[in-house]
Amino acid sequence: MVAEDQVATEAPIAMVYNGISHVVMMSTPNDLEDFGTGFSLSEGIVSNPKQLLDFDEISTDKGVELHITISSEAFAELKQRRRNLVGRTGCGLCGAESLEQAIPKPKSISKSLQLSHADLQKAIVGLADWQQLQKETGAVHGAAWCDASGNILAVREDVGRHNALDKLIGALARDDFSQDGFVLVTSRASYEMVSKAANANICVLASVSAPTSLAIELAKESGLTLVGFSRPDRHVIYSNEHRLVGKTQ
Repeated sequence: MVAEDQVATEAPIAMVYNGISHVVMMSTPNDLEDFGTGFSLSEGIVSNPKQLLDFDEISTDKGVELHITISSEAFAELKQRRRNLVGRTGCGLCGAESLEQAIPKPKSISKSLQLSHADLQKAIVGLADWQQLQKETGAVHGAAWCDASGNILAVREDVGRHNALDKLIGALARDDFSQDGFVLVTSRASYEMVSKAANANICVLASVSAPTSLAIELAKESGLTLVGFSRPDRHVIYSNEHRLVGKTQ
């Protein structure tokens, strides 16, 4: 029997700020305004969503140009620290000119959240039902926003784990979502994921796979609660465990 297989789309997405190309990311070309918003915030290109003035998607035979208009103040700061990056679904430090650039100090978490182990498990168990693209292709990561009761409220998917998180951060910013909650991701917890979460003032990041040593270090430094091996009936807390209350699994 022959059956058709659905394959995840991966394409170059050029982030163009005020007419100047800044970075090319390999990404699943959907939810691109969320992607542009989240990337701009998590990478410190803008400090708040109000500095993002306009978006325009231009599709070409080579990929998509996402033209983003930012405020003059944000653009002046961007020009001062211009670097040439190439995003990948793997990892690297493209464009970093020094150790300080490679591993920037994360922002400190200003929010507080009390989350029970049972409610964290509720989100972990329910995540698969929200991953439609993963069900169809088996090739994408997901990032979920969950409320303090473990209810999943939003999910974004992408071939790149960083991109999925940026899309989620962007979706939350665009909707001006202020409800307390946490993020659950279907990947390992790398230092970039911790840095992006901290920069978005997310106080709990739970990952399906393991964290890295640098991710744990940065999570402790920023005040983020980092959870790894988030599987049904188990999870491991690596930093700032005071936010998880109740009986452990």
